[in-house]
Amino acid sequence: MKTTFLLIGLFLCLLIGCCSEGQTGKKLQVSTLFMELPEICPTPDGMAIAPDGNLIVACPNFANPAMPACLMRITPDKQISKWIDVPVLAETGVACPMGIAFNEKGELYICDNQGWSGSEQGRGKGRLLKLVFDSQGMLQETITVACQMEHPNGVRVRNGKVYVTQSLLSAIPSDCLVSGVYCFNEGDCGIAITNTLEDKNLLVTVTTRNPQVQYGLDGIVFDKAGNLYVGNFGDGAIHKIVLDEEGKVVSNTVWAQDSTQLTTTDGMCMDEEGNMYVADFSVNAIARITPDGKVARIAQSPDCDGSNGGLDQPGEPIVWNGKLIVSCFDIVTGPDKVNAGHDKPYTLAQLELENQ
Repeated sequence: MKTTFLLIGLFLCLLIGCCSEGQTGKKLQVSTLFMELPEICPTPDGMAIAPDGNLIVACPNFANPAMPACLMRITPDKQISKWIDVPVLAETGVACPMGIAFNEKGELYICDNQGWSGSEQGRGKGRLLKLVFDSQGMLQETITVACQMEHPNGVRVRNGKVYVTQSLLSAIPSDCLVSGVYCFNEGDCGIAITNTLEDKNLLVTVTTRNPQVQYGLDGIVFDKAGNLYVGNFGDGAIHKIVLDEEGKVVSNTVWAQDSTQLTTTDGMCMDEEGNMYVADFSVNAIARITPDGKVARIAQSPDCDGSNGGLDQPGEPIVWNGKLIVSCFDIVTGPDKVNAGHDKPYTLAQLELENQ
């Protein structure tokens, strides 16, 4: 049965990929290869731009646990090197860096998603880390901001606060999966999370209604006005969370949703004009959402190995040096996924930014 679903999904994606236009009537872009990653980066995920302008890529390396989780550094002239190995959790011996974000001081926040692999050892052991560097860019100190998190995934920093999506909050009773956003102060450390409604740092929760894809909040981004947007992965929906001056939630509404153009919401980013780009993880696609909430798929690939620049299970996009760079996670399979398996090469793809 699983094979049948995969074949159907592959056929549909091939059909879509062969069309010159999307359902909006606009021609889809063809992604191109930005870079092949070295052997030590089999699973690229979150990305952030460092204060010096370099692109930092988090590699949790779930596809090959023998490879230490690391952060890679890419210069504007496309020179790539390992920056650091991410400090491991002593109890598990591994680190699992997914979402990453710098603050104004150049300190780096990392979602260490120990529970992502589903191992019993990593259950409830997720961390939000803050890495402090010296003037030469060498790691000086690792601070555990929060621990015992079930599934920390995406992170953003704004006005002295750190916002983190937790894709699963399984201890909260509900007929459907519950996930949420946590908020910490930049000076916090050692906060033990219970993953329940009792957590004082839990800002907001949502439920995922899609019974076939029970996976919650993932991508996260702010607009210039300070509104917070998070992606409900399974429902393919973008929530807009309005905050007051004290950081309290004023409203939480579904801002954008169109299942014909956006199926699942993984990592996301915004350009200078306020357009949002979202990784549609399950169907190897990227969607663009204009400031008025209109969703349009701009690129899509069939199952591929990424060698020609295909979207090989896109995990996160980022705007860097006038291009949209996309990490290719390339590991998850299933009836709703176009991706049929992990393979070489390990890649970053690129797309052009689109005007309104």
